[in-house]
Amino acid sequence: MQVHLVDGTYELFRTFYGAPGARSDGGEEVGATRALVRSLLSMIRRDGATHIAVAFDHVIESFRNELFAGYKTGEGIEPDLLAQFGLAEEAVAALGITVWPMIEFEADDALATGAALFAGDERVERVLICTPDKDLAQCVVGERVVCLDRRREIVRDAAGVVEKFGVRPESIPDWLALVGDAADGIPGLPGWGARSSALALFEYGKLEAIPADADAWSVKVRGAKRLAGTLVESFEDALLYRELATLRLDATLANGAPLAGGVDDIEWRGARQGAFEGLCERIGLRDVVERVPVWDTR
Repeated sequence: MQVHLVDGTYELFRTFYGAPGARSDGGEEVGATRALVRSLLSMIRRDGATHIAVAFDHVIESFRNELFAGYKTGEGIEPDLLAQFGLAEEAVAALGITVWPMIEFEADDALATGAALFAGDERVERVLICTPDKDLAQCVVGERVVCLDRRREIVRDAAGVVEKFGVRPESIPDWLALVGDAADGIPGLPGWGARSSALALFEYGKLEAIPADADAWSVKVRGAKRLAGTLVESFEDALLYRELATLRLDATLANGAPLAGGVDDIEWRGARQGAFEGLCERIGLRDVVERVPVWDTR
């Protein structure tokens, strides 16, 4: 079997900005949620997905906001998008797909935790982390745990991570610490760009292994002396940024429960009778009801 772990927060953003807006009979914006449901149904029907979990940032803030004041928040998110977070979770659950709502941790932490958990099951042939988010590249393991950009239909294994970022998957948090990540509010270190960071980290792997004296570097990097000096001066900052970029493998749900006991817990058996019909009526997806099998009466 294959396991599909979906970044629900990313998918909701993508559908909000990529699909037409729509209002329910009650006046709430539901366009992104409608598009998300159709997208997940396509994953099941067209791609044959059987074991699926979707992780959502139930709230935007997480434990990382306590570590760094500049870390991302929900400020600036359009109200019509923010209002659909709860609705999207409800819709995915009604579809019968496992939902992981995150509060203390982030959706990315849930995906990382789930990937590590399910990759350990010998029945699982491959875990596909469905997101283009560069953070998740750190979770890639050979050809067994990969990242899937569903929009571009790109599967990125360990070799693909090196091709894309210039570093091995395990060095992605260090790379983000140097380069920064504007989407997450991680500033990075001055002067360290994607290429210089990749060259240094492909050679040394971790921040701690990069020599403080640029003359000792075994790789040629433009402006090495300046970069080495910046790293020495801002090393504690770099370690903090790496901590922010490192995904947790012990994430728990909003209620403190584990994500799943095993891969059987995320098997898709069909939509939830009653809940799915009601949801489709509410958001205007009446056309899909008869084409989706149901499996229980909740």
